Amino acid sequence: MSVNPRIQRLRELKAQAKLGGGPQRIEQQHAKGKLTARERLDLLLDKGSFRELDAFVVHRCHDFGLDKQRFLGDGVVTGYGTIDGRLVFTYADDFTVFGGSLSEAHAEKICKVMDLAMKNGAPLIGLSDSGGARIQEGVVSLAGYAEIFLRNTLASGVIPQISVIMGPCAGGAVYSPALMDFIIMVKGTSYMFVTGPEVVKAVTHEEVSFEELGGAHVHASTSGVAHFIADSEQDAIFLLQKLLSFLPQNNLEDPPYIPPADDPLRMDEELNDIIPEEPNRAYDMKEIIRRVVDDGYLLEVQEYFAQNIIIGFARLGGHVVGIVAQQPTVLAGVLDINASVKAARFVRFCDCFNIPIVTFEDVPGFMPGIAQEHGGIIRHGAKLLYAYAEATVPKLTVIVRKSYGGAYCVMSPKALRGDINLAWPTAEIAVMGPEAAVNIVFKREIAAAEDPEAERARLVAKYRERFANPYVAAARGYLDDVIEPKETRPRLINALEMLQNKRDSNPPKKHGNIPL
Repeated sequence: MSVNPRIQRLRELKAQAKLGGGPQRIEQQHAKGKLTARERLDLLLDKGSFRELDAFVVHRCHDFGLDKQRFLGDGVVTGYGTIDGRLVFTYADDFTVFGGSLSEAHAEKICKVMDLAMKNGAPLIGLSDSGGARIQEGVVSLAGYAEIFLRNTLASGVIPQISVIMGPCAGGAVYSPALMDFIIMVKGTSYMFVTGPEVVKAVTHEEVSFEELGGAHVHASTSGVAHFIADSEQDAIFLLQKLLSFLPQNNLEDPPYIPPADDPLRMDEELNDIIPEEPNRAYDMKEIIRRVVDDGYLLEVQEYFAQNIIIGFARLGGHVVGIVAQQPTVLAGVLDINASVKAARFVRFCDCFNIPIVTFEDVPGFMPGIAQEHGGIIRHGAKLLYAYAEATVPKLTVIVRKSYGGAYCVMSPKALRGDINLAWPTAEIAVMGPEAAVNIVFKREIAAAEDPEAERARLVAKYRERFANPYVAAARGYLDDVIEPKETRPRLINALEMLQNKRDSNPPKKHGNIPL
């Protein structure tokens, strides 16, 4: 039976579109250890669920000989599909076509899929592998980026936006991922920078490689730009799927509930002895978190950046929660500039998307020093304070050990509308640590004593007994209860269930003015 010529023509065009820049360029992509745009989408989405949009779009540039080079799709594959049965909208740069560079038509395709994501209240996923703006198109390619940035901004806090960097992401191209909620990078094959090594060398005379300037490790550990790093593209996509399992479709829905296999009433006796007797001895806060949350699983965010604070997603009784916790093994868990900014953005994300915030607190204060003060620790610390104060989702806090000074005020106390504030018997809540407090309050008495060191030790012990415990705060109602550490899991789950219909709001306003 002969095929209708028009049907045959359609099939030929669709087959052509799937080849992108052609077999040779696909081979070159594979030789770099990279997948093609369509191979990435096949891995990302449920089998058979992808529906492509604008496969026949081509560029409109007639200069520089580009009128003789037209590829269907024009360097980006866009459409929608499902992940674990949930609708998502996505676009994937096709590096085999003009290096994935962004043209007017390319930008319009992305904007269309972004608009559909907003209209349908579904997550947006961008797979980036692009050399930046298409130079031959001039200002129209730059305007295309601006159109994308506008949509990123308008979608912020409405739908989850996730970017996976799977190749170069340079110049203006970096700002769309930067405006999104999470960035995943791939070791060895992805990099991000505003200006490349050659420009850096010309302007500053510094010689630096692509990896040293903007590789995955740099952005995960030094700049804080990347939230996750993966060993391969396949691992990056797995991470993305795992991340989505904790996120709602949009700001009007709750995150996915999974009936727990882990007993909500489970207690862990070992938690009662996990805090060292010596107040300045470190311990691993992640061990506490793992013993409390469902199945001991924490999806940590920005694991290698500002490691003195821990942020991530977990479940309690099947309900998604955002975890914020100090890490005493790194800088004693002190709050510095990077830790404040890292936690503040995470708290605001959770508040945007109806994810309760659980805070495990052991903070000796803010980092002292000239570098921190001149770097703006006041301004940056205020971001975390603002984020907690602004948040209207359920907020649960467990003070496990130190809570000193201004850091107490920042870490979701009752005065910042904390809903349930608990403490372990090991909690120390005071303006400052015993040693520093005694040196200030009893300076004259210590100087006048026959044995100043013995007198200092006696006063420190007295101060610790009087203030370095949770009962003074509990007596004033600043704590809702002092609990045995082993009770933490069931108490938090019970509080979440109690708060499931919580209603809270902020004064009507266009938006606040967070101290950026």
